[in-house]
Amino acid sequence: MNSRERIITTCGHKSPDRLAVDFGGGFQTGIHVSMVYQLRQRFGLDKPNTPVKVVEIYQMLGEVAPDLRDALGIDTVSLCGTGTMFGFPAKEFKEWKLHDGTPVLVPVDFNTQFEPNGDLLQWPGGDKSVAPSGKMPSGGYFFDAIIRQQPVDDDKLNPADNTEEFGPTPDDEIAHFARLAEKLHRGTDRALFCTFGGLTFGDVALVPATFLKNPKGIRDVEEWYVSTVTRQDYIKAVFERQAEIAIENLARLHSAVGEKISVIQTNGTDFGTQNGPFLSPEQYRDLFLPYQKKVNGWIHAHTNWKTFMHCCGGIRPLLDGIVEAEFDILNPVQCSAAGMDARWLKKTYGNKLVFWGGGVDTQKVLPFGTPQEVREQVKERVEIFGEGGGFVFCSIHNVQAKTPIENLLAMFETIRKYR
Repeated sequence: MNSRERIITTCGHKSPDRLAVDFGGGFQTGIHVSMVYQLRQRFGLDKPNTPVKVVEIYQMLGEVAPDLRDALGIDTVSLCGTGTMFGFPAKEFKEWKLHDGTPVLVPVDFNTQFEPNGDLLQWPGGDKSVAPSGKMPSGGYFFDAIIRQQPVDDDKLNPADNTEEFGPTPDDEIAHFARLAEKLHRGTDRALFCTFGGLTFGDVALVPATFLKNPKGIRDVEEWYVSTVTRQDYIKAVFERQAEIAIENLARLHSAVGEKISVIQTNGTDFGTQNGPFLSPEQYRDLFLPYQKKVNGWIHAHTNWKTFMHCCGGIRPLLDGIVEAEFDILNPVQCSAAGMDARWLKKTYGNKLVFWGGGVDTQKVLPFGTPQEVREQVKERVEIFGEGGGFVFCSIHNVQAKTPIENLLAMFETIRKYR
């Protein structure tokens, strides 16, 4: 099989010729740019101090370029838009350095001025006449959102304020997806992993709207979570309008790219904590499931694309609802969270959900374990999840900065040995 066939076979719950692998296909299956730089140096793909492109500036993820995909045996390639989390385009790039000296390429509008305390601020659209919307703390490796919540007056709340960012995808952006999809489909045999805006409901990475200059509505993370209990009619009105727009945009995307896409992410909202879900199955079914099912249902009725759900934490009580919402794929499969035992997941949901992740723990084992501990966990997860197909190997969320390079190499060596 080629890579595209391998992913398609895996998503059909059949055994491929060998285990499918994804790193860098999506923005929750990526590798921090500093670790991409170290991998490229170890594999001799670049001369020292050759910068690596940052493909997602909020999390500072590095580009997994074709030569590194070949070296690591990766079966996916990223199909994404031209925008960024801070509202300026990622079309032209300039050289920059992380605080640890890692040379990188960032969009030309990326702020290069540090504050006196060492923090790095970002402004929406690069407009310094408004309040900054993001901060990389001194010594940090990625950004946090800066909350810019206006005073909330319940008598004047308008759901339109929380749908300001949702609208028809510009024609030139649809054209970009069409061109890139054609290039990737013809030029590679990888499966196209599509990230397309406006499909995920209530994702608190997006609620603060770091890309808007003056966001209105409910934009504070805490206030948003409170609103899912105290302002449910408001939240449903937001989701209803968002779903309508999402389906209109999906129809235009499908007209432009056809069946070139293999997988599309339709959720990035985290419903789980380390110890379990933060809402009941009944709340999930009432507030989120209907709108997720509208989007996923449209995709399944009109395309061959597989729907990808990213959801961290201990979400065991929600899994039946997630299946009902017509998600094909679950990521990152956080086996360290309560109720998320790998063997139980495979036995109970292995014929209903494709597990895309779960390959190695990025909270403890990969960053703080020994290379041998990494090898042992990777081998165990491949044996558990890989049986009978339905498993794409990836780490549990993005590979973080400061991960020991020997541990990362041990992970890829073990994948090659047992895939």
